[in-house]
Amino acid sequence: MPLNATLVLLVCAAVVGVFCAWRGAQPPNLVRGPRMVPYRFIMVLCAALALIAVVHLMNLAGFETGRR
Repeated sequence: MPLNATLVLLVCAAVVGVFCAWRGAQPPNLVRGPRMVPYRFIMVLCAALALIAVVHLMNLAGFETGRR
């Protein structure tokens, strides 16, 4: 995957992760009922995706991150 695509993926994961962190921290509205979107789970998935993107960026920069 090229550098530009990795950077776009990293920025998108960060933006969605921060939004989900904000929405997950809001108190539940009992009048509207339960939340149907698992914001905290999506936030964790975005954090994992961002970590993978950072490792890929390090590999593109020339650092060895795997076993050898």
